[in-house]
Amino acid sequence: MRHSFLSPLAGCLVSFSLHHASYGLNPTDTITWGGDTSRAGYESNHNLDPRVIASADWGNIWTAKLPGAFAGLALEQVLSQPLVYTTDDGIQYVFVATTQNNLYKINAKTGEVVTSRNIGVPFMAADLGSCFDITPCIGVTGTGVIDPSSGLWYLTSKTYSDQFQNTTFGPKSSPGRANGRYYFHAINTSDLSEAPNFPVSVGGTVFRNNPRRQLIAGDQHQRPALLQVGNFIYTGWASHCIQYNYTGAIIGFHKTSGAIVEAYAMEGGEEPNTVAGGGVWMSGGGLAYDGAGSMFFSTGNGYAAQLPANGSPVGGRNPPTALEEAVVNMRINNDGTIQPVDFFMPWEKTQLDGADKDLGTTPFQLLPSSFTCPNSRRIGMVTGKSGKTYWLNVDNLGGYQMGANRLDAAIQVFQHENSVYSAAGIQPLGGYIYINVNNQKTRVLQFSCNANGDATFVEVTTTAEKSAQYLGVGHGTTTSLNGQPGTGLYWMTDVDGLDLRIYDATPPSDGSPLKLLRGFNIQGPGKFNHPVFGDGRAYVAARGSLWAFGAPVNLPLNCTSPIAFPRTAVNSTSTPIPVTCVANVATSVTSFNILGNPNFVASGLPTLPLALAAGDSFQFQAQFAPMQVGPLSSDVVINTTNAVAGSSSRTPVTLTGTASSTSALLNIQPITLTFNTTIGAGAVSKSVFWNNDGDAALTVSGVSFSVVSEQGPWFTPNTTSDGGSQVAQFTFSDLPSSIGPGSQQSVGVVYNPPAAGNHAVFVKIVTSGGTKILDVFGTVGSQPVALYEFQRADGSGWDPYVPGQNFSFGDVAAGTVRTLALRITNNGSSTASPLGLTVSKPPFDAPGYLRASNGLDLAEGTQIAAAQSANATLYCAPPEVQPDMASSQASAAWRINTNNDQGAVVLGFLSHHRDLIRACRFCHFFHHCLELSNDWDLFRGCLYERAIDDDLGASFRDHINFIHYFVGQLNQHDIYFTAFAVVCSVHDPVHNSIDDCVDWTSYLAVYYAVHDTFFDAISNFVHGSVGDFINDCFRGEIYYSFDNLIHLVNLENDLCERNKDKYHNQSNNGNKFEIDNDKLKNDDDHAQPNKVYTNETLMTVNMCASEAKRRDFKFMGVESGKDCWMGDTIDAQALPLSQSKCSTPCPGSKTTACGGSQALQMYQVNSTLLRPKRSSPSPLSCPAADDTVYTARNGARYRIECGWDRKGGTFTLVSAATYEACLNACSTKTGCKSVALVGNYCYLKTGTLPSQYRNDAVRGATLVTK
Repeated sequence: MRHSFLSPLAGCLVSFSLHHASYGLNPTDTITWGGDTSRAGYESNHNLDPRVIASADWGNIWTAKLPGAFAGLALEQVLSQPLVYTTDDGIQYVFVATTQNNLYKINAKTGEVVTSRNIGVPFMAADLGSCFDITPCIGVTGTGVIDPSSGLWYLTSKTYSDQFQNTTFGPKSSPGRANGRYYFHAINTSDLSEAPNFPVSVGGTVFRNNPRRQLIAGDQHQRPALLQVGNFIYTGWASHCIQYNYTGAIIGFHKTSGAIVEAYAMEGGEEPNTVAGGGVWMSGGGLAYDGAGSMFFSTGNGYAAQLPANGSPVGGRNPPTALEEAVVNMRINNDGTIQPVDFFMPWEKTQLDGADKDLGTTPFQLLPSSFTCPNSRRIGMVTGKSGKTYWLNVDNLGGYQMGANRLDAAIQVFQHENSVYSAAGIQPLGGYIYINVNNQKTRVLQFSCNANGDATFVEVTTTAEKSAQYLGVGHGTTTSLNGQPGTGLYWMTDVDGLDLRIYDATPPSDGSPLKLLRGFNIQGPGKFNHPVFGDGRAYVAARGSLWAFGAPVNLPLNCTSPIAFPRTAVNSTSTPIPVTCVANVATSVTSFNILGNPNFVASGLPTLPLALAAGDSFQFQAQFAPMQVGPLSSDVVINTTNAVAGSSSRTPVTLTGTASSTSALLNIQPITLTFNTTIGAGAVSKSVFWNNDGDAALTVSGVSFSVVSEQGPWFTPNTTSDGGSQVAQFTFSDLPSSIGPGSQQSVGVVYNPPAAGNHAVFVKIVTSGGTKILDVFGTVGSQPVALYEFQRADGSGWDPYVPGQNFSFGDVAAGTVRTLALRITNNGSSTASPLGLTVSKPPFDAPGYLRASNGLDLAEGTQIAAAQSANATLYCAPPEVQPDMASSQASAAWRINTNNDQGAVVLGFLSHHRDLIRACRFCHFFHHCLELSNDWDLFRGCLYERAIDDDLGASFRDHINFIHYFVGQLNQHDIYFTAFAVVCSVHDPVHNSIDDCVDWTSYLAVYYAVHDTFFDAISNFVHGSVGDFINDCFRGEIYYSFDNLIHLVNLENDLCERNKDKYHNQSNNGNKFEIDNDKLKNDDDHAQPNKVYTNETLMTVNMCASEAKRRDFKFMGVESGKDCWMGDTIDAQALPLSQSKCSTPCPGSKTTACGGSQALQMYQVNSTLLRPKRSSPSPLSCPAADDTVYTARNGARYRIECGWDRKGGTFTLVSAATYEACLNACSTKTGCKSVALVGNYCYLKTGTLPSQYRNDAVRGATLVTK
């Protein structure tokens, strides 16, 4: 059953592989996604007995911890399905690959991690803009495949270029998308080593069918499960959140040489290569193969627009070159190349693209061979984000708009309430299909062939449980015990609620929900998960762990089970069937119990207690005595007391049978049919089964319709041209006149209303087997309208979204948190359909301090009724920083698309962080905190002047005059103060002017928020300019702050008479450097031994000092107005000069001196780092950014030097498209101290360089500090 879709050709192709005698395939292994290449997910080969699984003995037997935690960011995730394989030592192992590029080999029975290996640093989601579908790391995300002929495990991994391997970084210092790399690996399952010729780099691969395009490793994503066909391994490629310039693709490799044998782009036409689309991702599902030379897969949105909505229909055998929103049949050639030979594309392809409703959210699944009808021998299925399931003829997929009325030429289309991302569960035993609908109950449909020979799928029940409200419900999986009837199970995983759920696969005959047998909670389950199976065990991957489920005990008795009785009439008893039990261990039988309804009888039971030695046996009789019609089952539970530990105390014997009626018996399934659609979506079709559960032919004597109630009034419908029955907005087709014994007939119902509203029709079916009433309800809504609003920072209301404008958090102070709400309202009319969020990418795991509070609110799949709203919260929490750092902006983006025609929106959020609190902390020495001006860009410091005179009086006027005079002098030197306030006393409020003071008791304070060169102003003031500024002498103190320290300068009474040179020698611990005596340059022997660089136009003391600080020198100095020198010792022969010799103005700061001719203005460097004058603009450009400081991703800071080249010292060359990329590259490279960017060539240089040279073609920069 497991390989039901594979033909002999598959075996022929596999025989081409190199054979290794020690490798083979255990029947219970799982070496590819879904168990086989049909991707149907039905597996009968794992010894999974429903009796054992339903018992209390079956559960979590071990949990293996996965220790990876790259850079301490988070536990690693497992998004690729684990594989189960028995190696040449005869032991079965689970092979796990994670998003942090870690590989694990785990003993399948014990959970022991036998060996592990890392295959590269992981790629960071932070390099993908606002895409956080997978975060924080992206490593291995596509399920690999194991070749049993060689024992090699093939997979892909996303990482960075070699220079970043064996390094640690985080979201704020990630290497950049341009440095992303993808590799194709072949891993030995014996020891996880790499096979010869591997890994193979995939980035830069040029596509054979479109050489104008190539795969860009940083931009693209390998998510689908890999496919092996003979000697070739195929991989599918898409994008990260449909960003960047990408094309969907299939890339094939030779399994031994690693050679790329095929690279086929889904965007294969002549459109510009900036047209993106056709991604192959399928929520991690696998590329399918039919065993007869054809590969199948589904694709996502695309924008080549080759097949317009109102163009000509296109047959499936003429595929377009842009394979977007399509199911594709690719023929595999002998050399491994592929060629499209058939396709299907939904009729509303253009609308699906606009609403971002991928067809390719699920894989295309090839149904087992039991799903066959005369008109559709082979059937496949796919379900998309639009919520539509398409059943297609595998041998004639259907093309584009080739159906009636230019709709889909599909076998059947079924509309669900919400989007679907998960492969269906498919159970051949009974012909059931299970579809996990996002945030809805799992829908169960049953297959049959109608009287015309067409396949039909009819909804028969649902689960009682809904899937999680946020995205991630897993792919469906079904099992049986070696294909035995009555042993079917349906398995599913979810990201909320019971994370692993196991159901009886057979729906109850009364239409009640599917029976949940077991449910388990798992910590951190992964989205789009998929249980995998070994020998009697199931494995589920989770965040940082692998969970194993099984039975740690054995059954003490081996009994005949299950027992299947022949079809038996109600109220009769079948012929007895003997049940034989053999003791596996010494035991004693203590009781017999029949569970469930009383439809079975056990007789001839032995006398109890019954002692048994190992090997002893006993027998009893079982009979089927049904009391109701339909499939029935029960268990005879034999309770024992065992002499050997490790055996269960209960042994179940399963009894099954189908009860019939000797006369005709009508059964309608389902008895209620509902439709929910939107105007403009087109007609919606569903089916209902009319069953004859009796053993006599059923005759239909009449079918009546009412649009009022189940009691009528009844009327005869209109007859359509094709023989259907039309009643109001509904059309019924294939109404039978008779149904054979034990047979069924599917009746089609089409709902196609012309306007919004609620509709109903009641159908009374009168037959020889009874009368039933079928209720059919339909609701059609007008188009929903999305209204996006963001809460105002002041709480006064809501701001609507305006395209191109950001929502604002306003100014948020450091160390505080501001939480605001995003609100989405269905602003359509009162008849509007629910507004569905088909795409929602909240900035939950985004780097930075502006994020969504969680990933649950407004998640994909959210539905909002008309006139209703749904909210999500975002927060801005800027950290505390140095007070002299530039104010910063934080931003985040939330991409949303809905089920209407408004199109996708990207909601931007912006906050401005100004460190007002810390500014007050360092600038005020009372109990007041001033409201400083809001237009300051960079907090440079503040001044505070306190009078000391006991008799304040008029001396305050002197102080005020002094402050005003001081400010005026600074203004003349282009140093501007932007805020001014006065505190007249401790308890007095803040005033704008000294004239407002009324209570002069103790203090006077003046606060300033200062732009730009505050430091130079204070330095000049403290060290030599005070006398020039003050005409009137007094006692007082000046406090100032420009870093984390508060500094004091005493102003004495005799200040005017003092020599200002005294202040040159004054030690000031808070200053950036101390002014020492000037030293003389003697011929070529400088006081400082290392001349760093010359800058004739930009040199300042600060520039030279920052370079000295960065290089850890103790002393630095400037001379001739342009030359920067530094060193750790002072030449003993250097002679002091008067300050007048060092009077040449600095080119970059005319208010300070940069030495003189043969005169070095020397300074001592202390431990406090010089801060830049201002931060660089964004984006960087010359000359606007010249002499500013840019902060790289990892915090390294660079002074921008437009038009200057530091020649020599180049140790590597990288490609960089932008100034920022060049600097970020330097920040991650050990030893890089400066850069020179010429075009896209970024030269990374060491710190020991000759003088600067002017070159307008160069964009340079020098490291200030790490």
